[in-house]
Amino acid sequence: MTLSPEQVLEVCKALGDANRLRILGLLAARPRSVEKMAEALQIGVSTTSHHLSRLSKAGLVDAAAQGHYSIYSVRQETLNLMSQVLVNPAQLSGLLEVQADGDKYASKVLQVFLEADGRIKAFPTQQKKLLVLLAYVAKPFEQGKTYTEKEVNAVLSRFHADTATLRRNLVELGFMQREGGGGKYWRTPE
Repeated sequence: MTLSPEQVLEVCKALGDANRLRILGLLAARPRSVEKMAEALQIGVSTTSHHLSRLSKAGLVDAAAQGHYSIYSVRQETLNLMSQVLVNPAQLSGLLEVQADGDKYASKVLQVFLEADGRIKAFPTQQKKLLVLLAYVAKPFEQGKTYTEKEVNAVLSRFHADTATLRRNLVELGFMQREGGGGKYWRTPE
């Protein structure tokens, strides 16, 4: 078994906090309850529970009921799999598949505002979302090539019937430039 790139990312995020690392250190010595960890680390029980939840989500800790308490322990299998990823160049190269947070955001925005065929359902009111949509619409335009307004409209009509709004937004928000009265358009460098 190996960890997916998303699981590796989740483990790394979970380990990116000093208190969570300290909790793992305590649990590496022996299993403990939330209350005992909070006492040893001199942090609140609710804070400790929050960190344990994050570690559990990443697959780094397990909990077992013991009377009225949950006793936490390190999930050694996840640590072993993670160490294999870090020392194996072939598995490290698999991390190229991890989507950046910005890519995830863009993907979500496009899911909301596009039909299954790639046509625009509606225009977002938030500029941040509109920028994502315009970046998608601008992709078919080659950099270094000039387009007539008719050619621009032909491309934009694949996305939405309101080509004038799309064209205006592409220019105003810097995805394209135009010459004079709009006779020539070109894609701006990314």
